[in-house]
Amino acid sequence: MLTFHHVGRRYGLGGPWVLRGVGLALPAGTLARFAGANGTGKSTLLRLAAGIDAPSAGRIEGRPRTAYVPERFPPALPFTAHGYLTRLGRVHGLSRRTARVRAEHWLDRFGARAHGDTPLAELSKGTVQKVAVAQALLAEPELLVLDEAWTGLDAEARDALDEVVTERVAGGASVLFVDHDPRRLAGAVSAAYEVSGTSLIPAEQGTARVRIDAQAPPGTELPDGLPPEVTHETDPSGTVRFTVPAAHSDALLRALLTAAGPWHIHRVRPPAARER
Repeated sequence: MLTFHHVGRRYGLGGPWVLRGVGLALPAGTLARFAGANGTGKSTLLRLAAGIDAPSAGRIEGRPRTAYVPERFPPALPFTAHGYLTRLGRVHGLSRRTARVRAEHWLDRFGARAHGDTPLAELSKGTVQKVAVAQALLAEPELLVLDEAWTGLDAEARDALDEVVTERVAGGASVLFVDHDPRRLAGAVSAAYEVSGTSLIPAEQGTARVRIDAQAPPGTELPDGLPPEVTHETDPSGTVRFTVPAAHSDALLRALLTAAGPWHIHRVRPPAARER
């Protein structure tokens, strides 16, 4: 389970916090969407999840084999598309033959096989983005992080990426993504969040959510077996506020009450209006 424990991120010593106090628990097989206005920290959160950036505060645990696709992929690399993917496959520990076969497979899957021998610097932005997606899939990641990865792709490639995401999740991988189209994978998303201010809050999904306030002795870890779509934040008194879909509230209570560390349940109630 990928877990954020009170994670914060800021750039520069004493700089303003981009994210602060973020608590997040994402079990394997989660398809999670992150939304928010421009500049709110969505990309920062995804880079933290992918391990590209390190937290300025808190910690992140349970990160499995991870791949990341940025919105803009640097094309000025001295390789052809096929050569770059093959070399990267070798970096991932694949044999030369396996790396070559997978490179051909993913270029073909996204409609770019004809450009395999073209230098990256000569490719169109859309084709470069296909290579960016292909490189993330070479090693069959258990956590796939997509930051506007559909941007620049043609319609067929966008559909192909939708299919690949669905396949990865069905196979037990987790996928975290940001996309400007609110309809993207709407029927398949299992968890949705909004970055607002410096906080991460559950997005409105038309599903009732329950808030559970609980407390454990200082230093107690979150229990194993938390249900999907759980978020949490800790107030200054040490009380942890969990928010969970109503359908999973019993599972959350059971996980807290049967945990090795003693958790005391203060309150169970529907969430009030969003707090910023």
